[in-house]
Amino acid sequence: MSMEKLVLVTGSGRGLGATIAQTFADQNFQVAINYSKSKDQAETLASTLGKSVEAFEADIKDRSAVEKMLESIHSSFGQTPNIIVNNAMTDYVFNGDLRQKAQEISWEEIQNHIDVSIKGSLNVIQACLPGMKEKNFGRIINVGTNLFQNPVVPYHDYIIAKGGLLALTRSFAKDLGEFGITVNMVSGGLLKVTDASAATPDEVFDAIASMTPLQQVTSVQDFADALLFFATESSRAVTGQTLTVDGGLTFN
Repeated sequence: MSMEKLVLVTGSGRGLGATIAQTFADQNFQVAINYSKSKDQAETLASTLGKSVEAFEADIKDRSAVEKMLESIHSSFGQTPNIIVNNAMTDYVFNGDLRQKAQEISWEEIQNHIDVSIKGSLNVIQACLPGMKEKNFGRIINVGTNLFQNPVVPYHDYIIAKGGLLALTRSFAKDLGEFGITVNMVSGGLLKVTDASAATPDEVFDAIASMTPLQQVTSVQDFADALLFFATESSRAVTGQTLTVDGGLTFN
């Protein structure tokens, strides 16, 4: 494929998203780092990753902000992204002691996650579709969770939103396949260590490692490497799927 492969990673100024951006840059992809609040971190990351990586601000919940970001990306790279990683999520801390239980969880908390995970992903996908259709090539990769298979810690708001994103993955895959666009999900377990999982107590990591066939907690790099498959020609016949990267803790 002669065109330059341009990846947009949402929420990639820090945490897991930053590792994903770095992993793609290391494989010679052009990378658009999207951030909402982490301006300094995103710009520092972009400058360390080289000239084919740039940072772009947008609150993806806001459709007009997404359109504006796409214009900036187009003027920087001469094209809109043909690969999207929908990684952004609302501010969240993974600490089981702090979670809201079923009888306490508010609709507002669930809505906060849905607004970023589903509405935000929808905004980004729809803004990028015209460019993908024009090239007859697109890769949409949604970041999921193994918790909707095995909610060992019921983070209800997070799991409900990611479950909706899985449904979007399947229904959009069916609709967009004729345009050479695949839509897949990569689902992680607890990752060691992201900004969100930094609050997780060490004994939880140890317990998960002991229950996992590979006897270790999945690293952020392990997860990011798995995303690469869905961005390349190697996955051209795979769509509507979810790949769980958690060391075999849950089986699909």
